[in-house]
Amino acid sequence: MNRPLASIAVSLGLLIFSTSALAQSSVMIEPGDSIEQIVVKAARVRPADRQVAWQELEFTAFIHFGMNTFTDREWGTGEETPDQFAPTAFDARQWTRAFKAAGMKGVVLTAKHHDGFCLWQTDTTKHSIKHSPWRDGKGDVVRDVSEACRAEGLAFGVYLSPWDRNTKEFGKPGYNKIFQQQLRELLTNYGPVVDVWFDGAHAPRDRPEIFDWSGHYRLIRQLQPGACVSVMGPDVRWCGNEGGHTRPAEWNVVPIDSTDPRPAETSQETTEAIIMRFKDQAADLGSRDVLRSAKQLMWRPAMTNTSIRPGWFYHASQDARVRSLDNLLNIYYGSVGGNTQFLLNIPPDRRGLIHENDVQRLAELGRVLRATFATNLAEDAAVKASAVRGGDSSHGPDKTIDGKKDTYWTTDEGTTEAVLEYDLGQARSFNVAMLGEYITVGQRIEAFSLEAWQDGQWREFARATAVGYKRLLRFDEVTAQRVRLRIIQSRLCPTLSGFGLFHTPVVPASPQIRRDKAGTVTITAAEIDVLEAATGKPK
Repeated sequence: MNRPLASIAVSLGLLIFSTSALAQSSVMIEPGDSIEQIVVKAARVRPADRQVAWQELEFTAFIHFGMNTFTDREWGTGEETPDQFAPTAFDARQWTRAFKAAGMKGVVLTAKHHDGFCLWQTDTTKHSIKHSPWRDGKGDVVRDVSEACRAEGLAFGVYLSPWDRNTKEFGKPGYNKIFQQQLRELLTNYGPVVDVWFDGAHAPRDRPEIFDWSGHYRLIRQLQPGACVSVMGPDVRWCGNEGGHTRPAEWNVVPIDSTDPRPAETSQETTEAIIMRFKDQAADLGSRDVLRSAKQLMWRPAMTNTSIRPGWFYHASQDARVRSLDNLLNIYYGSVGGNTQFLLNIPPDRRGLIHENDVQRLAELGRVLRATFATNLAEDAAVKASAVRGGDSSHGPDKTIDGKKDTYWTTDEGTTEAVLEYDLGQARSFNVAMLGEYITVGQRIEAFSLEAWQDGQWREFARATAVGYKRLLRFDEVTAQRVRLRIIQSRLCPTLSGFGLFHTPVVPASPQIRRDKAGTVTITAAEIDVLEAATGKPK
Protein backbone atom coordinates (compact mmCIF):
# COMPACT_ATOMS: atom_id res chain seq x y z
CA MET A 1 0.00 0.00 0.00
CA ASN A 2 1.09 3.56 -0.69
CA ARG A 3 1.35 5.30 2.65
CA PRO A 4 1.74 9.09 2.19
CA LEU A 5 5.13 10.18 3.43
CA ALA A 6 3.54 13.13 5.17
CA SER A 7 1.86 10.81 7.66
CA ILE A 8 5.15 9.03 8.26
CA ALA A 9 6.95 12.35 8.66
CA VAL A 10 4.45 13.54 11.27
CA SER A 11 4.99 10.38 13.30
CA LEU A 12 8.75 10.82 12.99
CA GLY A 13 8.73 14.48 13.81
CA LEU A 14 10.55 15.15 10.54
CA LEU A 15 10.15 17.62 7.73
CA ILE A 16 9.84 16.47 4.13
CA PHE A 17 13.05 16.98 2.26
CA SER A 18 14.13 16.62 -1.33
CA THR A 19 15.82 13.39 -2.42
CA SER A 20 19.25 14.91 -1.84
CA ALA A 21 18.56 16.35 1.61
CA LEU A 22 19.89 14.54 4.68
CA ALA A 23 21.87 12.32 2.30
CA GLN A 24 24.94 10.65 3.77
CA SER A 25 27.04 7.52 3.24
CA SER A 26 26.02 6.03 6.59
CA VAL A 27 23.27 6.46 9.15
CA MET A 28 22.75 5.21 12.69
CA ILE A 29 19.60 3.30 13.61
CA GLU A 30 18.16 4.24 16.96
CA PRO A 31 16.71 1.53 19.26
CA GLY A 32 13.18 2.94 19.01
CA ASP A 33 13.09 3.42 15.22
CA SER A 34 10.10 1.85 13.47
CA ILE A 35 10.51 0.00 10.18
CA GLU A 36 9.04 3.04 8.40
CA GLN A 37 11.70 5.26 9.96
CA ILE A 38 14.45 2.80 9.08
CA VAL A 39 13.27 2.54 5.46
CA VAL A 40 13.31 6.33 5.10
CA LYS A 41 16.81 6.45 6.56
CA ALA A 42 17.97 3.69 4.21
CA ALA A 43 16.59 5.56 1.20
CA ARG A 44 18.66 8.63 2.13
CA VAL A 45 21.99 6.80 2.34
CA ARG A 46 23.97 7.66 -0.77
CA PRO A 47 27.37 6.84 -2.27
CA ALA A 48 30.57 8.84 -2.46
CA ASP A 49 31.55 9.94 -5.96
CA ARG A 50 34.35 7.36 -6.01
CA GLN A 51 31.83 4.58 -5.33
CA VAL A 52 29.62 5.70 -8.21
CA ALA A 53 32.62 5.84 -10.55
CA TRP A 54 33.72 2.39 -9.38
CA GLN A 55 30.31 0.86 -10.06
CA GLU A 56 30.16 2.46 -13.51
CA LEU A 57 33.21 0.38 -14.48
CA GLU A 58 30.85 -2.65 -14.41
CA PHE A 59 33.22 -5.30 -15.80
CA THR A 60 36.92 -5.41 -14.90
CA ALA A 61 39.94 -7.73 -15.10
CA PHE A 62 41.87 -9.21 -12.20
CA ILE A 63 45.49 -10.20 -12.91
CA HIS A 64 47.28 -12.77 -10.77
CA PHE A 65 50.85 -12.85 -12.08
CA GLY A 66 54.02 -13.26 -10.09
CA MET A 67 56.22 -15.82 -8.40
CA ASN A 68 53.41 -18.41 -8.27
CA THR A 69 53.20 -18.29 -12.07
CA PHE A 70 56.68 -19.82 -12.24
CA THR A 71 56.48 -22.20 -9.27
CA ASP A 72 53.08 -23.60 -10.30
CA ARG A 73 51.56 -22.73 -6.92
CA GLU A 74 48.48 -20.84 -5.77
CA TRP A 75 49.96 -19.65 -2.47
CA GLY A 76 53.71 -19.19 -2.33
CA THR A 77 55.83 -19.75 0.75
CA GLY A 78 57.88 -16.56 0.63
CA GLU A 79 61.04 -18.66 0.40
CA GLU A 80 61.30 -18.39 -3.39
CA THR A 81 64.21 -16.51 -4.96
CA PRO A 82 63.88 -13.54 -7.35
CA ASP A 83 65.73 -15.38 -10.13
CA GLN A 84 62.71 -17.70 -10.48
CA PHE A 85 60.71 -14.82 -11.98
CA ALA A 86 61.49 -15.23 -15.69
CA PRO A 87 58.84 -14.25 -18.27
CA THR A 88 60.12 -14.75 -21.81
CA ALA A 89 57.72 -12.61 -23.87
CA PHE A 90 56.04 -10.23 -21.42
CA ASP A 91 53.58 -7.87 -23.15
CA ALA A 92 51.16 -5.83 -21.03
CA ARG A 93 49.52 -4.36 -24.14
CA GLN A 94 48.55 -7.86 -25.23
CA TRP A 95 46.78 -8.22 -21.88
CA THR A 96 44.89 -4.95 -22.04
CA ARG A 97 43.85 -5.46 -25.67
CA ALA A 98 42.36 -8.83 -24.71
CA PHE A 99 40.53 -7.27 -21.77
CA LYS A 100 39.18 -4.42 -23.85
CA ALA A 101 37.95 -6.88 -26.48
CA ALA A 102 35.82 -8.51 -23.77
CA GLY A 103 34.21 -5.18 -22.88
CA MET A 104 36.13 -4.66 -19.66
CA LYS A 105 36.67 -1.11 -18.40
CA GLY A 106 39.35 -1.58 -15.78
CA VAL A 107 42.18 -3.75 -14.45
CA VAL A 108 43.30 -4.71 -10.93
CA LEU A 109 46.89 -5.98 -10.91
CA THR A 110 48.23 -8.20 -8.12
CA ALA A 111 51.31 -6.15 -7.33
CA LYS A 112 52.19 -8.36 -4.36
CA HIS A 113 50.62 -11.68 -3.36
CA HIS A 114 51.00 -13.51 -0.05
CA ASP A 115 54.54 -14.69 -0.89
CA GLY A 116 55.68 -11.06 -0.65
CA PHE A 117 57.27 -10.87 -4.13
CA CYS A 118 56.84 -7.33 -5.48
CA LEU A 119 56.27 -6.60 -9.17
CA TRP A 120 57.65 -3.06 -9.04
CA GLN A 121 60.89 -1.25 -8.25
CA THR A 122 60.39 -1.17 -4.51
CA ASP A 123 62.87 -0.06 -1.86
CA THR A 124 61.12 -2.09 0.87
CA THR A 125 62.43 -5.60 0.14
CA LYS A 126 64.93 -7.59 -1.89
CA HIS A 127 62.14 -10.04 -2.74
CA SER A 128 61.19 -8.18 -5.92
CA ILE A 129 61.81 -7.92 -9.64
CA LYS A 130 64.46 -5.31 -8.84
CA HIS A 131 66.64 -8.23 -7.78
CA SER A 132 65.62 -10.61 -10.57
CA PRO A 133 67.44 -11.20 -13.88
CA TRP A 134 64.38 -10.12 -15.85
CA ARG A 135 65.31 -7.03 -17.87
CA ASP A 136 68.54 -6.91 -15.85
CA GLY A 137 66.60 -6.01 -12.73
CA LYS A 138 65.17 -2.87 -14.30
CA GLY A 139 61.74 -4.21 -15.23
CA ASP A 140 58.55 -2.89 -13.68
CA VAL A 141 55.36 -4.88 -14.25
CA VAL A 142 53.25 -2.31 -12.42
CA ARG A 143 54.51 0.49 -14.66
CA ASP A 144 54.02 -1.51 -17.86
CA VAL A 145 50.47 -2.51 -16.92
CA SER A 146 49.50 0.99 -15.78
CA GLU A 147 50.80 2.45 -19.04
CA ALA A 148 49.05 -0.25 -21.09
CA CYS A 149 45.81 0.57 -19.29
CA ARG A 150 46.14 4.24 -20.16
CA ALA A 151 46.90 3.35 -23.79
CA GLU A 152 43.69 1.28 -24.02
CA GLY A 153 41.53 3.66 -21.96
CA LEU A 154 41.18 1.27 -19.01
CA ALA A 155 41.07 2.25 -15.35
CA PHE A 156 43.96 0.94 -13.22
CA GLY A 157 43.92 -0.60 -9.76
CA VAL A 158 46.30 -2.55 -7.54
CA TYR A 159 46.05 -5.54 -5.21
CA LEU A 160 48.51 -5.45 -2.32
CA SER A 161 48.36 -8.45 -0.01
CA PRO A 162 48.29 -7.42 3.66
CA TRP A 163 49.89 -10.80 4.38
CA ASP A 164 53.58 -11.17 3.57
CA ARG A 165 55.24 -14.56 4.07
CA ASN A 166 58.70 -13.32 3.10
CA THR A 167 59.44 -10.56 5.57
CA LYS A 168 60.27 -11.38 9.17
CA GLU A 169 58.51 -8.18 10.18
CA PHE A 170 55.05 -9.52 9.38
CA GLY A 171 52.98 -9.79 12.57
CA LYS A 172 55.07 -7.10 14.28
CA PRO A 173 54.32 -3.37 14.63
CA GLY A 174 57.16 -2.53 12.23
CA TYR A 175 55.34 -4.17 9.34
CA ASN A 176 52.90 -1.25 9.21
CA LYS A 177 55.77 1.03 8.15
CA ILE A 178 56.79 -1.40 5.38
CA PHE A 179 53.22 -1.80 4.20
CA GLN A 180 52.59 1.93 4.12
CA GLN A 181 55.81 2.52 2.19
CA GLN A 182 54.66 -0.05 -0.37
CA LEU A 183 51.32 1.73 -0.61
CA ARG A 184 53.07 5.08 -1.00
CA GLU A 185 55.22 3.74 -3.86
CA LEU A 186 52.25 2.21 -5.67
CA LEU A 187 49.99 5.21 -5.21
CA THR A 188 52.44 7.97 -6.17
CA ASN A 189 54.47 6.55 -9.05
CA TYR A 190 51.93 5.07 -11.45
CA GLY A 191 49.27 7.67 -12.14
CA PRO A 192 45.59 7.54 -11.11
CA VAL A 193 44.51 4.43 -9.21
CA VAL A 194 40.79 3.67 -9.00
CA ASP A 195 40.86 0.58 -6.79
CA VAL A 196 43.09 -0.56 -3.93
CA TRP A 197 42.28 -4.20 -3.30
CA PHE A 198 42.91 -5.95 0.03
CA ASP A 199 41.85 -9.40 1.18
CA GLY A 200 41.78 -10.94 4.64
CA ALA A 201 43.97 -14.00 4.08
CA HIS A 202 45.93 -14.83 7.24
CA ALA A 203 46.03 -11.41 8.80
CA PRO A 204 47.75 -11.62 12.24
CA ARG A 205 44.71 -12.83 14.18
CA ASP A 206 46.58 -13.60 17.38
CA ARG A 207 47.38 -9.90 17.71
CA PRO A 208 44.93 -8.17 15.34
CA GLU A 209 45.47 -4.76 16.85
CA ILE A 210 48.98 -4.53 15.39
CA PHE A 211 47.79 -4.17 11.80
CA ASP A 212 46.88 -0.50 11.34
CA TRP A 213 43.90 -0.71 8.95
CA SER A 214 42.64 2.79 9.67
CA GLY A 215 46.12 4.27 9.15
CA HIS A 216 46.42 2.50 5.80
CA TYR A 217 42.99 3.80 4.77
CA ARG A 218 44.00 7.36 5.70
CA LEU A 219 47.10 7.11 3.54
CA ILE A 220 45.06 5.92 0.56
CA ARG A 221 42.61 8.79 1.01
CA GLN A 222 45.54 11.21 1.09
CA LEU A 223 47.37 9.85 -1.94
CA GLN A 224 44.49 8.66 -4.16
CA PRO A 225 41.23 10.24 -2.91
CA GLY A 226 39.37 8.92 -5.97
CA ALA A 227 40.29 5.29 -5.25
CA CYS A 228 37.92 2.82 -3.66
CA VAL A 229 39.30 0.47 -1.04
CA SER A 230 37.84 -2.91 -1.84
CA VAL A 231 36.79 -6.01 0.09
CA MET A 232 38.87 -5.44 3.26
CA GLY A 233 38.09 -1.76 3.07
CA PRO A 234 35.41 0.85 3.67
CA ASP A 235 34.16 1.33 0.10
CA VAL A 236 33.39 -2.05 -1.50
CA ARG A 237 32.37 -5.41 -0.04
CA TRP A 238 32.87 -8.94 -1.26
CA CYS A 239 29.89 -10.81 -2.71
CA GLY A 240 30.71 -13.69 -0.34
CA ASN A 241 32.16 -16.34 -2.65
CA GLU A 242 34.76 -16.84 -5.39
CA GLY A 243 32.58 -18.94 -7.68
CA GLY A 244 30.73 -16.11 -9.42
CA HIS A 245 27.49 -16.81 -7.57
CA THR A 246 25.26 -13.79 -7.01
CA ARG A 247 22.29 -12.92 -4.81
CA PRO A 248 18.76 -12.61 -6.25
CA ALA A 249 18.63 -9.13 -4.68
CA GLU A 250 21.79 -7.09 -4.08
CA TRP A 251 21.50 -3.95 -1.99
CA ASN A 252 24.10 -1.20 -1.84
CA VAL A 253 22.69 -0.01 1.48
CA VAL A 254 23.55 -2.72 3.99
CA PRO A 255 23.67 -3.01 7.78
CA ILE A 256 26.94 -3.38 9.65
CA ASP A 257 27.37 -4.70 13.16
CA SER A 258 28.86 -1.51 14.56
CA THR A 259 27.67 1.43 16.60
CA ASP A 260 30.76 3.48 15.74
CA PRO A 261 29.61 6.25 13.37
CA ARG A 262 33.16 7.30 12.47
CA PRO A 263 34.57 6.55 9.01
CA ALA A 264 36.80 3.47 8.87
CA GLU A 265 39.87 5.65 8.27
CA THR A 266 39.39 7.30 11.67
CA SER A 267 38.19 4.32 13.73
CA GLN A 268 40.40 1.78 15.48
CA GLU A 269 38.66 -1.46 14.55
CA THR A 270 40.47 -4.75 14.94
CA THR A 271 41.30 -7.00 12.01
CA GLU A 272 38.63 -9.47 13.11
CA ALA A 273 36.02 -6.70 13.19
CA ILE A 274 37.07 -5.53 9.72
CA ILE A 275 36.70 -9.07 8.37
CA MET A 276 33.23 -9.51 9.88
CA ARG A 277 32.19 -6.05 8.75
CA PHE A 278 33.02 -6.36 5.07
CA LYS A 279 32.76 -10.08 4.21
CA ASP A 280 29.19 -10.95 5.13
CA GLN A 281 28.07 -14.07 3.26
CA ALA A 282 24.39 -13.99 4.22
CA ALA A 283 21.91 -14.57 1.41
CA ASP A 284 19.98 -11.40 2.27
CA LEU A 285 21.84 -8.23 3.24
CA GLY A 286 19.41 -5.41 2.59
CA SER A 287 15.70 -6.29 2.62
CA ARG A 288 13.27 -4.75 5.08
CA ASP A 289 13.47 -7.89 7.22
CA VAL A 290 17.22 -7.40 7.60
CA LEU A 291 16.98 -3.66 8.18
CA ARG A 292 14.71 -4.19 11.20
CA SER A 293 17.64 -5.36 13.34
CA ALA A 294 20.32 -3.03 11.94
CA LYS A 295 22.56 -0.92 14.15
CA GLN A 296 23.98 1.19 11.32
CA LEU A 297 23.41 1.38 7.57
CA MET A 298 26.21 2.10 5.11
CA TRP A 299 26.60 2.40 1.34
CA ARG A 300 28.70 -0.62 0.34
CA PRO A 301 28.30 -1.95 -3.22
CA ALA A 302 29.35 -5.53 -3.89
CA MET A 303 32.11 -7.01 -6.03
CA THR A 304 31.66 -10.39 -7.72
CA ASN A 305 35.09 -11.90 -8.27
CA THR A 306 35.96 -15.23 -9.84
CA SER A 307 38.54 -16.67 -12.23
CA ILE A 308 38.23 -17.68 -15.86
CA ARG A 309 40.13 -20.86 -14.87
CA PRO A 310 39.93 -23.08 -11.77
CA GLY A 311 43.04 -21.39 -10.33
CA TRP A 312 43.92 -17.75 -9.76
CA PHE A 313 47.45 -18.14 -11.11
CA TYR A 314 48.34 -19.75 -14.43
CA HIS A 315 48.80 -23.52 -14.59
CA ALA A 316 49.43 -25.25 -17.91
CA SER A 317 47.31 -28.17 -16.75
CA GLN A 318 44.25 -25.87 -16.88
CA ASP A 319 44.63 -24.72 -20.48
CA ALA A 320 41.59 -26.78 -21.50
CA ARG A 321 39.54 -25.71 -18.47
CA VAL A 322 38.64 -22.15 -19.43
CA ARG A 323 35.08 -21.22 -18.50
CA SER A 324 32.57 -21.66 -21.32
CA LEU A 325 30.98 -18.67 -23.01
CA ASP A 326 27.58 -19.66 -21.66
CA ASN A 327 28.95 -19.81 -18.11
CA LEU A 328 30.62 -16.39 -18.41
CA LEU A 329 27.42 -14.89 -19.77
CA ASN A 330 25.47 -16.31 -16.84
CA ILE A 331 27.93 -14.73 -14.40
CA TYR A 332 27.87 -11.44 -16.31
CA TYR A 333 24.09 -11.19 -16.17
CA GLY A 334 24.07 -12.14 -12.50
CA SER A 335 26.83 -9.74 -11.49
CA VAL A 336 26.83 -6.68 -13.75
CA GLY A 337 23.11 -7.28 -14.22
CA GLY A 338 22.62 -7.78 -10.50
CA ASN A 339 24.00 -4.49 -9.18
CA THR A 340 27.61 -5.61 -8.60
CA GLN A 341 30.91 -5.11 -10.35
CA PHE A 342 32.21 -8.22 -12.15
CA LEU A 343 35.95 -8.72 -11.51
CA LEU A 344 37.11 -11.62 -13.70
CA ASN A 345 40.58 -13.00 -13.10
CA ILE A 346 42.64 -13.84 -16.21
CA PRO A 347 46.12 -15.14 -15.26
CA PRO A 348 49.03 -14.51 -17.66
CA ASP A 349 51.20 -17.54 -18.45
CA ARG A 350 54.93 -18.09 -18.00
CA ARG A 351 55.66 -16.23 -21.21
CA GLY A 352 54.01 -13.16 -19.70
CA LEU A 353 51.08 -13.40 -22.12
CA ILE A 354 47.39 -14.16 -21.78
CA HIS A 355 47.00 -17.69 -23.12
CA GLU A 356 45.38 -18.09 -26.54
CA ASN A 357 42.39 -20.01 -25.11
CA ASP A 358 41.64 -17.20 -22.67
CA VAL A 359 42.09 -14.55 -25.37
CA GLN A 360 39.64 -16.38 -27.61
CA ARG A 361 37.06 -16.75 -24.86
CA LEU A 362 37.30 -13.07 -23.95
CA ALA A 363 36.86 -12.08 -27.59
CA GLU A 364 33.80 -14.33 -27.90
CA LEU A 365 32.27 -12.84 -24.77
CA GLY A 366 32.86 -9.27 -25.93
CA ARG A 367 31.38 -9.87 -29.35
CA VAL A 368 28.19 -11.39 -27.89
CA LEU A 369 27.82 -8.50 -25.42
CA ARG A 370 28.35 -5.91 -28.15
CA ALA A 371 25.88 -7.67 -30.44
CA THR A 372 23.33 -7.72 -27.62
CA PHE A 373 23.61 -4.16 -26.36
CA ALA A 374 24.40 -2.30 -29.59
CA THR A 375 20.81 -1.15 -30.03
CA ASN A 376 18.31 -0.18 -27.34
CA LEU A 377 14.95 -1.01 -28.90
CA ALA A 378 13.28 1.43 -26.49
CA GLU A 379 15.52 4.43 -27.17
CA ASP A 380 13.00 6.15 -29.50
CA ALA A 381 9.87 5.05 -27.64
CA ALA A 382 7.06 7.38 -26.62
CA VAL A 383 6.95 7.08 -22.85
CA LYS A 384 4.51 8.19 -20.19
CA ALA A 385 4.37 7.76 -16.43
CA SER A 386 1.58 7.56 -13.86
CA ALA A 387 3.44 10.07 -11.68
CA VAL A 388 6.21 12.63 -12.07
CA ARG A 389 7.82 14.70 -9.32
CA GLY A 390 5.88 17.95 -9.07
CA GLY A 391 4.85 17.60 -12.71
CA ASP A 392 8.39 18.78 -13.51
CA SER A 393 9.55 17.82 -17.01
CA SER A 394 13.16 17.78 -15.82
CA HIS A 395 12.29 14.49 -14.12
CA GLY A 396 9.92 13.22 -16.80
CA PRO A 397 9.81 9.58 -17.95
CA ASP A 398 11.69 10.45 -21.16
CA LYS A 399 14.80 10.79 -18.98
CA THR A 400 14.88 7.01 -18.69
CA ILE A 401 15.79 6.62 -22.37
CA ASP A 402 17.81 9.75 -23.15
CA GLY A 403 21.12 7.92 -22.74
CA LYS A 404 22.42 10.35 -20.10
CA LYS A 405 23.77 9.21 -16.73
CA ASP A 406 22.90 12.44 -14.92
CA THR A 407 19.17 12.65 -15.73
CA TYR A 408 16.41 10.57 -14.22
CA TRP A 409 12.68 10.13 -13.72
CA THR A 410 11.25 10.21 -10.22
CA THR A 411 8.04 10.82 -8.28
CA ASP A 412 7.07 12.96 -5.33
CA GLU A 413 8.31 11.61 -2.02
CA GLY A 414 5.74 9.24 -0.62
CA THR A 415 4.66 7.96 -4.04
CA THR A 416 6.30 4.57 -3.87
CA GLU A 417 4.37 2.80 -6.65
CA ALA A 418 4.24 3.90 -10.29
CA VAL A 419 3.80 2.75 -13.87
CA LEU A 420 5.84 3.72 -16.93
CA GLU A 421 4.59 2.74 -20.38
CA TYR A 422 6.81 2.57 -23.46
CA ASP A 423 5.34 2.61 -26.97
CA LEU A 424 8.02 1.31 -29.32
CA GLY A 425 6.23 2.57 -32.43
CA GLN A 426 5.98 -0.90 -33.93
CA ALA A 427 6.15 -4.49 -32.77
CA ARG A 428 9.66 -5.39 -31.64
CA SER A 429 11.19 -8.66 -30.46
CA PHE A 430 13.45 -8.65 -27.40
CA ASN A 431 14.72 -11.05 -24.74
CA VAL A 432 16.75 -8.80 -22.42
CA ALA A 433 15.63 -5.82 -20.33
CA MET A 434 17.76 -3.29 -18.46
CA LEU A 435 16.85 -0.96 -15.60
CA GLY A 436 19.15 1.46 -13.81
CA GLU A 437 18.43 3.69 -10.84
CA TYR A 438 19.99 7.10 -10.30
CA ILE A 439 22.09 5.79 -7.42
CA THR A 440 23.70 9.17 -6.74
CA VAL A 441 20.64 9.92 -4.59
CA GLY A 442 20.28 6.41 -3.19
CA GLN A 443 18.84 2.99 -3.96
CA ARG A 444 15.06 2.80 -3.77
CA ILE A 445 13.28 0.19 -5.93
CA GLU A 446 12.35 -2.98 -4.04
CA ALA A 447 10.12 -4.83 -6.52
CA PHE A 448 9.00 -4.39 -10.13
CA SER A 449 7.47 -6.27 -13.04
CA LEU A 450 7.53 -5.96 -16.82
CA GLU A 451 4.45 -6.49 -18.97
CA ALA A 452 3.73 -6.56 -22.70
CA TRP A 453 0.45 -5.61 -24.38
CA GLN A 454 -0.57 -8.76 -26.23
CA ASP A 455 -3.97 -9.99 -27.42
CA GLY A 456 -5.75 -7.04 -25.85
CA GLN A 457 -4.30 -7.36 -22.37
CA TRP A 458 -1.15 -6.80 -20.32
CA ARG A 459 0.86 -9.98 -19.86
CA GLU A 460 3.73 -10.16 -17.38
CA PHE A 461 6.99 -11.53 -18.80
CA ALA A 462 9.51 -10.68 -16.06
CA ARG A 463 9.60 -9.77 -12.37
CA ALA A 464 12.43 -8.98 -9.94
CA THR A 465 13.30 -7.18 -6.73
CA ALA A 466 16.17 -4.72 -6.12
CA VAL A 467 17.52 -2.70 -9.06
CA GLY A 468 20.39 -0.43 -7.97
CA TYR A 469 22.98 0.73 -10.50
CA LYS A 470 21.95 -1.85 -13.09
CA ARG A 471 19.51 -4.73 -13.35
CA LEU A 472 19.54 -7.03 -16.39
CA LEU A 473 16.81 -9.61 -16.95
CA ARG A 474 16.79 -12.40 -19.52
CA PHE A 475 13.60 -14.12 -20.62
CA ASP A 476 12.03 -15.99 -23.53
CA GLU A 477 11.63 -13.79 -26.59
CA VAL A 478 8.75 -11.32 -26.38
CA THR A 479 7.24 -9.48 -29.35
CA ALA A 480 5.19 -6.37 -28.60
CA GLN A 481 4.80 -2.70 -29.43
CA ARG A 482 3.85 -1.56 -25.94
CA VAL A 483 5.74 -2.47 -22.77
CA ARG A 484 4.82 -1.49 -19.24
CA LEU A 485 7.13 -1.21 -16.22
CA ARG A 486 5.26 -1.51 -12.93
CA ILE A 487 7.18 -0.40 -9.86
CA ILE A 488 5.45 -2.39 -7.17
CA GLN A 489 7.38 -1.24 -4.12
CA SER A 490 10.09 1.32 -3.40
CA ARG A 491 11.59 3.31 -0.58
CA LEU A 492 10.66 6.99 -0.23
CA CYS A 493 10.25 7.39 -4.00
CA PRO A 494 11.67 5.50 -6.98
CA THR A 495 14.19 6.85 -9.47
CA LEU A 496 15.07 5.51 -12.90
CA SER A 497 17.94 6.79 -15.00
CA GLY A 498 18.03 4.07 -17.64
CA PHE A 499 15.64 1.64 -19.32
CA GLY A 500 16.34 -0.63 -22.26
CA LEU A 501 15.07 -3.56 -24.29
CA PHE A 502 17.54 -5.65 -26.25
CA HIS A 503 17.81 -8.78 -28.34
CA THR A 504 20.74 -11.13 -27.81
CA PRO A 505 21.97 -13.52 -30.51
CA VAL A 506 21.34 -17.21 -29.94
CA VAL A 507 24.43 -19.09 -28.78
CA PRO A 508 24.77 -22.47 -30.54
CA ALA A 509 23.31 -25.40 -28.60
CA SER A 510 25.50 -27.61 -26.39
CA PRO A 511 28.59 -25.38 -26.69
CA GLN A 512 30.51 -27.29 -24.00
CA ILE A 513 30.63 -30.40 -26.23
CA ARG A 514 32.48 -28.73 -29.10
CA ARG A 515 36.25 -28.81 -28.67
CA ASP A 516 39.39 -28.13 -30.61
CA LYS A 517 42.96 -29.16 -29.86
CA ALA A 518 43.52 -26.20 -27.59
CA GLY A 519 40.42 -26.75 -25.43
CA THR A 520 36.75 -26.02 -25.25
CA VAL A 521 35.31 -23.77 -27.97
CA THR A 522 31.84 -22.42 -27.37
CA ILE A 523 31.29 -20.10 -30.31
CA THR A 524 33.62 -18.88 -33.02
CA ALA A 525 34.10 -15.35 -34.32
CA ALA A 526 32.73 -16.44 -37.69
CA GLU A 527 29.57 -17.78 -36.06
CA ILE A 528 29.04 -14.51 -34.23
CA ASP A 529 29.47 -12.63 -37.50
CA VAL A 530 26.62 -14.72 -38.89
CA LEU A 531 24.50 -14.09 -35.80
CA GLU A 532 25.11 -10.33 -35.91
CA ALA A 533 24.20 -10.21 -39.58
CA ALA A 534 21.05 -12.22 -38.94
CA THR A 535 19.90 -9.88 -36.15
CA GLY A 536 20.89 -6.72 -37.96
CA LYS A 537 23.26 -5.68 -35.17
CA PRO A 538 26.36 -3.64 -35.99
CA LYS A 539 29.71 -5.26 -35.25
